[in-house]
Amino acid sequence: MSAAGPDAELIAARLDRARRLMAERGVEALLVSVGRDLPYLAGYEAMPLERVTMLVVLPDGEATLVVPALEAARVTPMPGAFTIVPWGETDDPIAVIAGLLGDRRAVAVGDQMWARFLVEMLARVPDLRPVRAVDVVGELRILKDDAEVGALAAAASAVDGIATDLQAGRIPLLGRTEAEVSADLSRRILEAGHERVNFAIVASGENAASPHHHPGPRVIERGDLVLCDFGGTMNGYCSDITRCVSIGTPDPEVAEAWEVLRAAQQASVESATVGTACQEVDRAGRRVITEAGYGEFFIHRTGHGIGMEEHEDPYMVEGNDLPLSAGHAFSVEPGIYVPGRWGMRLEDIVVATDSGPRRLNTADHGLAVI
Repeated sequence: MSAAGPDAELIAARLDRARRLMAERGVEALLVSVGRDLPYLAGYEAMPLERVTMLVVLPDGEATLVVPALEAARVTPMPGAFTIVPWGETDDPIAVIAGLLGDRRAVAVGDQMWARFLVEMLARVPDLRPVRAVDVVGELRILKDDAEVGALAAAASAVDGIATDLQAGRIPLLGRTEAEVSADLSRRILEAGHERVNFAIVASGENAASPHHHPGPRVIERGDLVLCDFGGTMNGYCSDITRCVSIGTPDPEVAEAWEVLRAAQQASVESATVGTACQEVDRAGRRVITEAGYGEFFIHRTGHGIGMEEHEDPYMVEGNDLPLSAGHAFSVEPGIYVPGRWGMRLEDIVVATDSGPRRLNTADHGLAVI
C-alpha cells in the first residue's frame, strides 16, 4: 500500500478474502456503498450523494462497482479486481444492482449504507434477506497488516509533534477561546500531512468534565486545566491523541488525579497483550482509578479500535470478551471527569503485537504546566 492508496493486487487479495468469508457465512452477495468499507475493498471513497454508488461482490464472480457516470473518472481502474459500471442520469441504478444479484437473496449490506438505498432495493427485490456486512468486512478490517500499521504510525507521529508543541507552550492557550485553539490545532493537523481533520476538542475548566465538549467561546484563563483531543485522516488512516495542559501550577487535587490517570493508562497499555480479552484492558485501568476513589468519574469505555475510521472494532469495554490478536489497533484513553469543576483524559493509540503492546504515540505523558 502506497501513500496514494492500495494497489490492484492488494484490493484483489482483500476481495478474495471477503469471498472466502462470504462462503463460510452463507452470504450470497456483499453490497458496499458509502462508508469506509468501500475504500478498503475498492480503493475508492464515494461522495455521500443521493446518487447511489455500490460495490457488488459475488462469492463466485468478479466484483462490480456501480457508480454515477459523473463520478466514474474519480475511480482508479483495477482490472482483475473489479469492473466499473457507470450509470447515467436517466438510468435506474437499483435495477442494475438487482440484475447483478440475479436470484441471490442472502445479502450483506454495509453499516453506513443510506437507508434509502436499502429501501429501494427491498422494493425492487422484496424477498431480499439483508444482514450486516460487518460480519464479513469487519473481520478483515479489524486486523491491520504491516502497511496499515505503518500508516497509523505515521499519522500518530504527525499529531505527536503537535502535542509536543502544545505541552511546550508553543501553541498559545492563555487568553484565547477554545474555538480559536481548536482552529489552530486543525490548521496544524493539515500542515502535518493529514488530508482532513476529524475533530479538535479543546475543553477548559469545567467544560473539560464533558468528554466530547464542543469548543466554544469560553476564554482560557490562568488556573484552568485544558483538555485537547485531536486527530485526522492521513493517507487513509486515522490519528487520535489526547493530552492535558495546566495553565499555571495545578491544584494539588488535580495533580494527584493526573498521576492516578497516568498509572491507569499505563496499566491498561501493559495489559493489552495478545490473547487478553478486550474487557480486561478496560478493567486494568478502571481498577486503578476506582481504588483511588475516582471510579464514579470514569464514565466511558477505555478505548476504541482505529484504522480507516476513528471508531471501529475492537472496543475496550466491559462485556467484550474478544481476545486481542496481533494487528488489533485501538486507543487507550481513560478519563476522570468531575462535573462542574474539571476533567482530564490521556490517550495513545496502541497496536497489539506478538512481542507485546506497541504505543504509536510517544508525546510526554506528564501533566504539562505552562
